[in-house]
Amino acid sequence: MSDGFDRAPGAGRGRSRGLGRGGGGPEGGSFPNGTGPAERPRQQPPPQPKAPGFLQPPPLRQPRTAPPLGAQCEGPAGPQRPPRPGALPEQARPLRAPPSSQDKIPQQNSESAMAKPQVVVAPVLMSKLSVNAPEFYPSGYSSNYTESYEDGCEDYPTLSEYVQDFLNHLTSQPGSFETEIEQFAETLNSWVTTDDALQDLVELVYQQATSIPNFSYMGARLCNYLSHHLTINPQSGNFRQLLLKRCRTEYEARDEAAKGDEATRKRFHAFVLFLGELYLNLEIKGTNGQLTRADILQVGLRELLNALFSNPVDDNLICAVKLLKLTGSVLEDAWKEKGKTDMEEIIQRIENVVLDANCSRDVKQMLLKLVELRSSNWGRVHATSTYREATPENDPNYFMNEPTFYTSDGVPFTAADPDYQEKYQELLEREDFFPDYEENGTDLSGAGDPYLDDIDDEMDPEIEEAYEKFCLESERKRKQ
Repeated sequence: MSDGFDRAPGAGRGRSRGLGRGGGGPEGGSFPNGTGPAERPRQQPPPQPKAPGFLQPPPLRQPRTAPPLGAQCEGPAGPQRPPRPGALPEQARPLRAPPSSQDKIPQQNSESAMAKPQVVVAPVLMSKLSVNAPEFYPSGYSSNYTESYEDGCEDYPTLSEYVQDFLNHLTSQPGSFETEIEQFAETLNSWVTTDDALQDLVELVYQQATSIPNFSYMGARLCNYLSHHLTINPQSGNFRQLLLKRCRTEYEARDEAAKGDEATRKRFHAFVLFLGELYLNLEIKGTNGQLTRADILQVGLRELLNALFSNPVDDNLICAVKLLKLTGSVLEDAWKEKGKTDMEEIIQRIENVVLDANCSRDVKQMLLKLVELRSSNWGRVHATSTYREATPENDPNYFMNEPTFYTSDGVPFTAADPDYQEKYQELLEREDFFPDYEENGTDLSGAGDPYLDDIDDEMDPEIEEAYEKFCLESERKRKQ
């Protein structure tokens, strides 16, 4: 048994296989003196000197600038040493340091813990970059863009860009006016601080309101809000004054614009409709604090109508009809308060155009419909009569909002028909809207609703007396 402990691991197995094949034992004769390959004397490493006084720190790890793994694993060609008994196979061995560095570091074992550490010198890559090198620009890069970018405010838009973006946003989403106009006005108060900036703001709003047809109403509301909330008041005039000056420039060229080419008339018509919206929405505070409309716009609209009717082409007449539908009722009320008959003169001029002008048949129909609309007080209930006094005899629009019903034969009827009550009762019986209840609320379905059965139909005496008194008083007032 003592012999088994003196052998190296695996030595007995190699001998037994050699005996079975006649190879490595005394009988095989392959080795002299009858010894196998496992019994060769092991080479002991040379003793390492011990450093007295302190323990050696662990060796340093390889720096990142060490040669690649392929170069580390490559060694000088030559005879390979046989593996030590019990060593790991070649695939499982840990990677070794480069031969050049291992030559400087002696082999260490359990007895070489006190050896002095050695520093590995790794090769250093030399860079050709220089701090004095010129700035790099990619191919296709333009220096003009760099100059224009540096001149601006980088990520911040200019005043014109900010205002134009907000106007486009209102054009696409007009419902956001109430929620975003306050913040927009606050931003302008901190931004618009010069006369030129205020003039640019007025021009941007005017161009948007006259170039986009659907923005005239929203533009007028925006002008009214800014005229009351912008704090800047330079010597050249506030926002409302500058806006009216801008409109006056177009107003003074009304006769030439009405007789111009198609593109000129189109721009003029957009200005006319925007001025009509301004008259309805622009509010001016009076001396007593009450809000009134601008009288100067009222005079301007009257002259614009004269310019349109002076050149009675189709597009001019259509613009006049739109303007009167928009502002006719308000203009007539204002003129009546001042004792003027301007609306009568306009209607008379329309009738003359229908008789004499060479306009299309459709435009003549539009003008006649406008005259009919004005005869019905612009579709409104008479201002002198209250709702209680309105009857089918004195109010042509009494049945305007009444629903339309159909008989069993498909004949339509409304509340204006003389036999409306009979037809409506027949409709109720045919449709059977209330199958289980009579007019007094009695249940006809038999068992009835348990919840309704518990309700007492009798009225309290005090409530009944008060109700009768209310009915008598109402009847007396109605007869007065």
